[in-house]
Amino acid sequence: MITRAKLVEQLREHQIRSAQSYSAALAVFSPSPHIASRRDLKVALIYAVLFCFLMVSCYVALYLKWFKLSAMFVIFGILLPVSLKISRHRRLKRKRERRLLLPLSM
Repeated sequence: MITRAKLVEQLREHQIRSAQSYSAALAVFSPSPHIASRRDLKVALIYAVLFCFLMVSCYVALYLKWFKLSAMFVIFGILLPVSLKISRHRRLKRKRERRLLLPLSM
């Protein structure tokens, strides 16, 4: 007979087996709260590469003495992680609200 305790134990074992440790720096660039799938990993890598591109472009613009363009790259570089953090908080908020809508028997 399948009991609740056995299901919980199987779920924990599955989570431990499927859990992969990703860099905390890469989690900064993930729009979802946790990197759980390959899609989340790919999106986080794309945002990390975009951030690196913005920083390199900023340095090149400073080298060429294009200060306004460099300032624009810095602003975009600051806005990228901030906007990702805001989107993570929105997703967590929606998840909490959905959880409260479930009946207590679940």
